[in-house]
Amino acid sequence: MNDWLTLDWPAPAGVRACVTTRSGGFSLPPYDGFNLGDHVGDDPSAVAANRGVLNQTLGCAPAWLSQVHSVRAVEADLQTVHRADASWTARRGVACAVLTADCLPALFCDRAGTRVAAAHAGWRGLAGGVLEATLDALEVDGDELLVWLGPAIGAQVFEVGGEVREAFIGTHGEAERAFVPSANTGRYIADIYQLARIRLAARGVTAVYGGGFCTFSDPRFYSYRRANPTGRFASLVWLE
Repeated sequence: MNDWLTLDWPAPAGVRACVTTRSGGFSLPPYDGFNLGDHVGDDPSAVAANRGVLNQTLGCAPAWLSQVHSVRAVEADLQTVHRADASWTARRGVACAVLTADCLPALFCDRAGTRVAAAHAGWRGLAGGVLEATLDALEVDGDELLVWLGPAIGAQVFEVGGEVREAFIGTHGEAERAFVPSANTGRYIADIYQLARIRLAARGVTAVYGGGFCTFSDPRFYSYRRANPTGRFASLVWLE
């Protein structure tokens, strides 16, 4: 817990957020140690114990999602695990949470400190509009929002096919600058942080912080491309 990330963004008083890491916890290899994903093959009792520690540390309750690489954003719900990839809330003590291991976690808050949200953006969700769906659900003007981009696969190692590039530049031409040809013919190295910023800016959101992490090269985080099977870490935001 000592190495969990705190966010470098100017969020208003009362907005809290953090990102967990692998350290501590009860999960055994290959999920060692603080795996929070209950869908990756880990011992359910270990995941439950890890989630219990998380709840106690945060002092609030995470609203988990069944993430399916969709563009669906729902209101955070402590009673139902919705099939969705983003959640929002205006309730205090309820944490919007997403689980990742290379995909991009994005955390949102409004400048008034009254609403927060979290989104899980793999390349399919990002290209499909999961960030835009989150903005729609928040119902807050873009210039009144802050966004923090959490640990994801870095721009030096995120190799994708030409179809991924086309999926992005087909809707935002400027996305072309986020792709550079790789050493493998017909493939590209993609900057997922730049792609997210382009899409947010198109909706008037320019107060975007974070980025610059690489889950693949940073052993603090789980990385599906580095090791499979593996666990999941959480990015969370809530109103205190």
